[in-house]
Amino acid sequence: MNPAISRMLEKYSPGTYDEFDNALREIIQQAALFGLWRSKFFERAAFYGGTALRILYGLDRFSEDMDFSLKAPDPSFRLEEYGEYLCRELSSFGFEIEMLSRRKNTEIESAFLKGNTLTHLLLVGAPESVTNGLHPDRTFKIKLEVDTDPPGGFSTESKYLLRPVPFSIISYQLPDMFAGKLHAVLCRKWKNRVKGRDWYDMVWYLANHPEVRISHLSEKMRQSGDLPAGIALTPKLLFEHLEQAIENLSVEQAKADVLPFLENPAVLDVWSKKFFREVISELRFV
Repeated sequence: MNPAISRMLEKYSPGTYDEFDNALREIIQQAALFGLWRSKFFERAAFYGGTALRILYGLDRFSEDMDFSLKAPDPSFRLEEYGEYLCRELSSFGFEIEMLSRRKNTEIESAFLKGNTLTHLLLVGAPESVTNGLHPDRTFKIKLEVDTDPPGGFSTESKYLLRPVPFSIISYQLPDMFAGKLHAVLCRKWKNRVKGRDWYDMVWYLANHPEVRISHLSEKMRQSGDLPAGIALTPKLLFEHLEQAIENLSVEQAKADVLPFLENPAVLDVWSKKFFREVISELRFV
């Protein structure tokens, strides 16, 4: 095992398959950030979302996808241009990863980092009790998404990471990341599915960094068609939207969605509509 990866694994002390799987994904995410930095990706883009919150600020849940936004709209941007460089850097740490681009006719550029599950679990020292019975062709994927048409009103900053080696990235500032999370809580279209991870992250923000940049949230809601032209997103109107979202929420479905990503499931015991109505009062505006 690469010494840098070995040191990263020490913080997890995994024992079960799920623990090894989550640790492996997070280590690859951080190595991928290093590869993106080396490829000059952050000259054009910024990191945000749940994985950014986890890696940069210690959000106490695991996160699957890696979300980025261009600093300015650019319909010609192609994520696949960074694939060869990214995979080469991952290979330098021992990861046998390929990047699969996924082209859609939207403003979101997406790709997957794909690798063999058994190969990589063995790479990070998973014991036979974890790997026994695992199909040799089983694969894992980590999705990367880049918003190529970001709404305005956000600010970025440099952040430094020490693992796998010291490097820097560009990320949204916390009030703008919180705006993105509230947009997901209010506007994410999942048909009948509830994304409990959005609600969990909202509570984390309210407990730790409750400041939201309402101007950026307004821009996002207007762009997605959830705030009509000529209507100002005031704090009063935002609270009305949040109250309605809470009223429509299936708390049990939200719990079921976020449960696999938690180290301590007991934190969900307090969840109820009354709980969410109480905690949104912590919201602050910048």
